[in-house]
Parts: sequence; structure tokens; C-alpha cells
Amino acid sequence: MPVAWLHELCPICCFGAPSSPNKHHSEMGPAAGDEVVAITHRTVDANGLRMHVAEAGPAGAPAVLLLHGFPQVWYAWRHQMRALAAAGYHAVAPDLRGYGDTDAATSAEQYTAMHVVGDLVALLDAVVGAGKPAFVVAHDWGALTAWNLCLFRPDRVRALVALSVAFTPRSSARRPVDGLRALYGDDYYICRIQEPGAIEAEFARLGTELVLRKFLAYRTPGPLMTPKSGWGSPDDKVPLPSWITEEDIKYYASKFDNTGFTGGLNYYRALNKTWELTAPWTGAQIKVPAKFIVGDADLTYHTPGIQDFIHKGGFKKYVPLLDDVVVMKGVGHFINEEKPKEVSEHIISFIGKFSTEMLAPK
Repeated sequence: MPVAWLHELCPICCFGAPSSPNKHHSEMGPAAGDEVVAITHRTVDANGLRMHVAEAGPAGAPAVLLLHGFPQVWYAWRHQMRALAAAGYHAVAPDLRGYGDTDAATSAEQYTAMHVVGDLVALLDAVVGAGKPAFVVAHDWGALTAWNLCLFRPDRVRALVALSVAFTPRSSARRPVDGLRALYGDDYYICRIQEPGAIEAEFARLGTELVLRKFLAYRTPGPLMTPKSGWGSPDDKVPLPSWITEEDIKYYASKFDNTGFTGGLNYYRALNKTWELTAPWTGAQIKVPAKFIVGDADLTYHTPGIQDFIHKGGFKKYVPLLDDVVVMKGVGHFINEEKPKEVSEHIISFIGKFSTEMLAPK
């Protein structure tokens, strides 16, 4: 396996930047209710990038690839990693392209689904083995990427658990950003992100930690607006929800202070380019066993038409091996952090259908 640059992080809570390139690090400090399981870190060569990967669980056990969304890093999966490892799985949570301690690409057009799925295939080759499949669990932008991984390379996915973002078929009529602008207007956050540098300047004015608080605490079941007149004041006080601690927010802030937000924002800026490149898959189905979990207070669950699509046959038409849809009451967008125990149980129960005889002894 083309693995290099093992690195060590601060032993308190994995805060800080990589230090010695020749050391391996184990993190033992679980949050309340988590299993005491080590999370280790290394850097892997994948698709021309140095990708930071967090891992837990026995080597050689069935692998579970965990894909984070915006604005997060591998750390979003800390609870599920320990639960999966305790259940006998090998949990693998990378920082995706442009996030955390993984390299960034040089232009927004290098963040298309083709690029990011390419990263994941190379990562699976390096960590799981060439040509071998893995289970995939994904949230937000990670879920969009996971659906595309299933579409392009179903041979690499045993089964998928997607959180918050359902698969929706490609529209041949309109580019996605154009459709969102027509639906919500120019102040809709995805539309505001499109101009390089503009939203970065707004985030810099507010400060990294406040921006993260605003995203993570957002619970309005409707479109997120970031008006050009300003997304609030740097003096705004945004209390953290009960499921995230001050230490958690400081860890996230340390990573985005180091990299900035541009890498994560470039996924949004590549939406229309991905639409152009995926024309050959118009109308294609996802041929991978899947489970979908969403909170009923998630803004994605209130996109016009999405509930009818999910519950009245459209979703099942395009994902014929869809096993189950779970709607969690009173839960917002960051579902795997807000309800870690319940989400972990759903994941382990579902993937266990495909791996009972393959698990390492406990």
C-alpha cells in the first residue's frame, strides 16, 4: 500500500497540526457514552493527494468508509468510529479533498464528483486493498459523493447508509445552481458561495468559530440565507447545541483556521461542472443496497418536493435496493453528532446484514 507520513496530533483531544512525520498517534479520549477504542491517524497517498485518514478497529475486518460534509472533517464521525470498532469493523474516516489535513486542489473545477470519487477509489485501494469493496456511511456533501461513488463504481460499495441527503436524479433541463437560484434567489447560501472570495471575506469578517457555530446550530427547517448585507455581526452570540462541546467547536475551528473554508466551498462551486460531466448517467439507477436516515427538522428534508420523492416511490425507483428510510423526530441536519448512539445502532444493524460471517471476534 502506498502509505507515507504517519503523523502525531496533540494527545489531549487530537487538537493541533501534525508534528513528527515518523510517529503514529492513538487517541483514547471518548466522549461520554462512547466505547474506549483507539482512533489512529496516518496520511495516505491517493489520486495525487496526501489524504489524512483516521482509523479505528481491527485491521482486516470489514471496512466502513465514513464521509463527512460541510463544514466538518473526519472528527464528525468520532462517535460512530468507536461504535463500529467495538462491533468488529474497521472504521476509516478521511478528511476529504480540501479539508483538514488533506491536500487541497488548486481550482474549483477540481472538486467535481469525478475528482472526489477518484480520491475515494484510490483511498480504498490503499487502505482496504486494490479492487476490494467497503461499506460506506456518509453525511451531507459526503452523502452526495457517496451516491456518485455508487453510481460510478458500485463494485467498490457493499452497502451504503446515507444521512440527510437523498439521491436525486440528474435533471437534463437545468443546471443545479441555476435551479436553486430560481427557487430561492441570490441570497441562498449555495448561490452566494458561487463567487470566489466573496463568502470567504464574509466568513473572515465574522470569524471562524462564529461561522461554525452558525452552521452547526442552524435548526430552521427551511433554506439557509446568507445575505450580501451581512450574515450577522461578529458580536453575535450563538449558543452551542447540547450535542457539541466547546472542545469540539475548538477542534473544528483549529482545522478551518489552518486551511480556510475555500476547499469546502469549492464543492459547491463545482456543482454545475459535475452536472455537465455526469450527463451519461442521466436516468441511471443506484444498484447498491442502501439505507437513508434524515431528521424531520433538517433543512434538506424541507426542500420543495423532496418528501414526496422520498416517500411516494421516486426514491425507490432510482435506488431499487433501498432497504429502509428512517425519519428521526426532532432532529436537525448534523444527525450523526446530534444522535450518535441511535445513528450508530442503525448503521451497525444495517451493514450487519451483509457482514455477519466476516466480523473479527470481539
